[in-house]
Amino acid sequence: MKLTNRGRPSARRGVPASRTIKRLSALAVLGVVVLMTSGCSAEEALHFGWPEGVTPEAHDMRVFWTWCVIAALAMGVLVWALIFWTITFHRAKETESDDEVIPRQTGYNVPLELAYTAIPFVLIAVMFYFTVVVQNNVEKEEDNPAVVVDVTAFQWNWKFGYNSVKIGDDQLVNAKDSRNGEPFELQIPKYREHEGEKELIKGAAGGRSNEERKYLKFDKIETLGTSSTIPVLVLPTDTRIEFDLAAADVVHSFWVPEFLFKRDVMPFPAQNHTDPSFQISSIDREGAFVGRCAEMCGTFHAMMNFEVRAVSPADFASYIKYRSENPEASNAEALHSICQVPESVTTVPFDSRRVSNDETPKDLGDANNTKVAGCVQAKEGTN
Repeated sequence: MKLTNRGRPSARRGVPASRTIKRLSALAVLGVVVLMTSGCSAEEALHFGWPEGVTPEAHDMRVFWTWCVIAALAMGVLVWALIFWTITFHRAKETESDDEVIPRQTGYNVPLELAYTAIPFVLIAVMFYFTVVVQNNVEKEEDNPAVVVDVTAFQWNWKFGYNSVKIGDDQLVNAKDSRNGEPFELQIPKYREHEGEKELIKGAAGGRSNEERKYLKFDKIETLGTSSTIPVLVLPTDTRIEFDLAAADVVHSFWVPEFLFKRDVMPFPAQNHTDPSFQISSIDREGAFVGRCAEMCGTFHAMMNFEVRAVSPADFASYIKYRSENPEASNAEALHSICQVPESVTTVPFDSRRVSNDETPKDLGDANNTKVAGCVQAKEGTN
């Protein structure tokens, strides 16, 4: 015998539709208020966590990323709306006899199922098309770029050399005679774990055979990082630049967040069938931008940083001339000669002894203003 609750209020009666809509509207308004009070402008919010790029390629990737996220959010909102619509308005309802009625089914609805299948394929095709367009633009390489930089990564620092430099009509560094004729030797600091002691190991890669490391490149104008010096790579704005990458030991990764791009740095690139070079068409503005290794490469991987210092083409030409005319001068002295802050302003040297984090941090200064106050740059032709 079946018992009923006829005449008594149902305990399973659902929430009215109007109240549900009001709650969803309030939730949407709350989300907008949170966004507006977070201090982010609409443009910053549309970056979705990506930094402001400083190259045309970075701009293209950031715009593509923005539209991908918007498309994903739109699809997510649609799916969430359908889920909430279903659980709100298509719940099993009670009749006067307490019998549960199955909601109307849409199975075997051919037009609806075709739409469910076709729409994702269209979205994927559109995203694939723009992926190819942006990727081809980012990986585009032109012949005879104005500046060619040799990048050597090793545990746990960087070496940068200028293989070719042409600013305007002036060929400041010629690739034919930029190579250093000395034996292939890289002074690599070896850091002993837990001890903090360091010693220089002569050889192309920690004392390994130089014959095995002939792919490493050594230039007459180089900047070498150490545990006490962050290497500052000086580059010109509004100039096409090529980076030729090579690792002296394990796999590293060359990453400048403001480039919105990174490339693995491999040992033996030819044997590993990898393209060791990439280009950027220009750096849009002057300033200092931190660079990092983005591939786990050992004990001090997290501290394997460098800095890109973007200066005007005229200042860059003066910098290269100073380094050519003063081969014994340090990179800091060359930076000071063009009235640039001689040390990194975006990151600090690491201490291999793992000192306490309570130590007072160094004042890094302003990455957007790297000029030395009151400095007067020497005229061309003088040291």
